[in-house]
Amino acid sequence: MAASEMPENTTTEQNWLVCDWLAALCLFLATAAVVGWQNSRLGVLWDASYILENSYRISLGDIPYRDFPFPYAPLTFLTQAAIIKTAGRVFWHHIVYCALVGGLTTVLTWRILLRLLRGAVPRVRLVAFCLSAPLVVLGIYSIFPHPFYDPDCTFVIVICLMLLLRLERKGFPQLLACLTGVVLVGPLFVKQNTGLAFLLSIVLALIGLLVIEAWRKQPIRGYVWLLVGIVLGLAAALLLIQCTAGLNNYVRWTIQFAAARRTPPLADMLAIYQNRLMMLWLAAFVGGVILWRFNRRGSRALASLAACLLSLPFVWAVIYLFIDKDASEQAERLVDVWPFVLVVAFLCALLSLRRRMGFTQVLPFILIATAHGAFLSQQLWGSTYGLWPLLTLLLATAITNFYALTGKKQAGNSASWTVVMFASVVAASLLIAGGSYVWAHERLDYANLSDGELAHSKQSALNGLSMRGSWLPDFDELVSYADKEIPPADGILMLPGEDLFYYTTGRHPRFPVLMFDHTVNPYSPEEVVALAQAKDIRWLIVKQDLQLEDDQVAQERDEMLKPLEQDFEQVESLNNYDIYRRKMGNDNEDDKDDQNSDNSSQIEQETH
Repeated sequence: MAASEMPENTTTEQNWLVCDWLAALCLFLATAAVVGWQNSRLGVLWDASYILENSYRISLGDIPYRDFPFPYAPLTFLTQAAIIKTAGRVFWHHIVYCALVGGLTTVLTWRILLRLLRGAVPRVRLVAFCLSAPLVVLGIYSIFPHPFYDPDCTFVIVICLMLLLRLERKGFPQLLACLTGVVLVGPLFVKQNTGLAFLLSIVLALIGLLVIEAWRKQPIRGYVWLLVGIVLGLAAALLLIQCTAGLNNYVRWTIQFAAARRTPPLADMLAIYQNRLMMLWLAAFVGGVILWRFNRRGSRALASLAACLLSLPFVWAVIYLFIDKDASEQAERLVDVWPFVLVVAFLCALLSLRRRMGFTQVLPFILIATAHGAFLSQQLWGSTYGLWPLLTLLLATAITNFYALTGKKQAGNSASWTVVMFASVVAASLLIAGGSYVWAHERLDYANLSDGELAHSKQSALNGLSMRGSWLPDFDELVSYADKEIPPADGILMLPGEDLFYYTTGRHPRFPVLMFDHTVNPYSPEEVVALAQAKDIRWLIVKQDLQLEDDQVAQERDEMLKPLEQDFEQVESLNNYDIYRRKMGNDNEDDKDDQNSDNSSQIEQETH
């Protein structure tokens, strides 16, 4: 058949296929480029070191939870350990990982948006692209550009949602449903609080759907097999943990210890809804609903006004950029859109429950529960940097439910215009306010990222790491000193452990804790002294000026140093590091060794 004779619908489908591939490529490359650009201009030593130092330790064969205290879920660390094991200790390998995962998450989110919006609203492709475009600057690795468990957890959650939507579309075949159920367990072992909230909400949603469908005498095999897959996946994961690290150790560190050190008060969790402007945003939203609902003549002017009222919190985040030059206040206005979207999405989903059933209808409740689970770490401000894909999905569910509730037939052609206008205004606002947020790196204000000239390390392992200040040149001096003066087999204790020392030098850590922060270190100063003696730690390296701007960490470092100075004497002072070596033995050294050995054994028994 000649090209001119091809059916029109076939040609249209081919054109849309090309457009879809171009859209996916554009979103992927743009997001990956932002991640690469972020890594080229800033580095956060504390967080990057915690991930990669422990990942390197795991790559050497140390087992977390059993061999050293570890209050986090394992999958991010195991992934980075696999990269180190297969590709070597080179920092830019991890940058590539972040760029690929960040870009892929944006594309997958866009595909989910297409699935959610198709058949529910007009101009599906345009609306989906608008809602996903802000993820270029607000993607999971666009704000914090180093490997971390928060972004990884969102990535796995997006994969789970994609599989669930695909499963529902295919009619819940048994094998695929069971395998999907197994995958749904994954987020729990990437980040405990977010993953647990996601898994529990999924299970409750599936049980609810199962009961409703059974009451309506509809097939329920798909839901049953999903639940079976979840049980099998959870059982397999727990069995693997028991055979390696020990289930008791895992529960002790990832649940009991982590909850005791990081769980915020309930009042802090609810404080996000006490924003003084929240009632104004909701009132504007109601005003937009009224205009949309009763715009019977299809006036585009009224439709545009309705879209602006509906999206007022997003527009306000942009307007505020010109009102207040304080980057912290500007960032607050952007993050404040979260509680507004959570409330609106919840209300729209609640009002739409009787209109249709299925996974799509319970998705908003799953996303809301997952977001609040993530807030258990650092509340709204600290936890949302890796969650923005979930916000765009919540927006999509709100649009579809709201479009059905307001009576699209009565709104006429203006309904299509309002939806497109709303998506466009939200996209433009998030791109502008989000771009400013990323440029000012206000979310990363806990680290000194702005002082000094941009510097790079001379160490091959740190190829790709860039940051302002003298942190990397000073660290190069420390590595050179260690190579010359400290034998490779000697045990070293780093205080407070901000640098990628073991990852860079290839040495094997001997001390159980690599970083001294109250959220990860379970040992008192006295216990640290006893463990240092028992582990034959011969060198103590103390970093004086930290990139991490946290007075508590500096205070804990000084408290640790006081009792250690009784066993160590300073032998060198570098630009930013004091080097201590264990003092030579004396008449009471044997008794002291025996006492510290007994204390160390008791400490290890208590912690393991």
